[in-house]
Amino acid sequence: MDTSVRIEAAQADAGQALAAEMRAQRLQYFLKGRRDHLDLSQEDVAERLKISARAYGNWERGRVHQWTDEKLYALAEALEMSEFQTTRLFLYAVGRAPQPDLRAMFRSAESAKAEDPDTSAFLGDYTVMMDALSLPTFVIDQRWDIKMANKAYRDLFRDVKPHPTAMPSTNFLRFGLFHPGAPTVLVDHLKWRLAMLAQLSSSLERHGEDTRLQAIRRDVYLHPGLRDSYLNDMPNWVLGCGADLVHHEGSIRELRHPDPRIGLQGCRLVEETPRSLQALGLMRLTLVLVELNTGHIPDGSGSHNPRAAYR
Repeated sequence: MDTSVRIEAAQADAGQALAAEMRAQRLQYFLKGRRDHLDLSQEDVAERLKISARAYGNWERGRVHQWTDEKLYALAEALEMSEFQTTRLFLYAVGRAPQPDLRAMFRSAESAKAEDPDTSAFLGDYTVMMDALSLPTFVIDQRWDIKMANKAYRDLFRDVKPHPTAMPSTNFLRFGLFHPGAPTVLVDHLKWRLAMLAQLSSSLERHGEDTRLQAIRRDVYLHPGLRDSYLNDMPNWVLGCGADLVHHEGSIRELRHPDPRIGLQGCRLVEETPRSLQALGLMRLTLVLVELNTGHIPDGSGSHNPRAAYR
């Protein structure tokens, strides 16, 4: 081979290596910036992806043997990326834009809705509005998957240890039913659990074909204590309290906030869903904290004021 040809080939290889290194560095900054914007840890994102935290750490550093479209679409969904952000993700990871014909295979119906510019803008504005609220607020779909949650909600569950399937940032029913640390926050756990089992039953009556709800019921049946409660205790409880956890807003249950200034509080679960969210198949819930001895939201006159502590 001619010397000049070898030099040109070596220069081309060096250029490609440099470009790949620059893309990997940009990918790392891009993923970390997006994760920080969502106030998520590497463990949180790994749980959403159903991989280990170590594996996600390698993803974030670009140490992936081969990026596939499936991995990249899953990553985009876990980090709640817009269409534009997803395109940047592909460019940084594999040096090309997404392939439109493969998108439907890897993106959920909810993500597809969010690709609409007006919907994306609305959801972005709604997230900002929620973060300005002092009480824990979150948005769910029919499966009780968490779609949005504000800072007060994340603060409430900030000390919850990682769990492979039942994190409060992923699905509220699964967290309350299966996470071993749930009773540390949801204090009178038996009441919470019975109400959540009733909600699962009610949700299945409306959406019996939903495989994710069916999977929760299957896991309940595999848990001896929960199976007994679901088949025996919960139907009796429903007779006295009603089947719907969401709309039975008179019930006050107890929870404990990790901030000692807030501590043990009563809690009402209140639905307040605007039509714009309903049209997307979503529902917004707020955990309204109340003083246990009065059953009312503190007015701020005392030192133990949850609303003040959240500000």
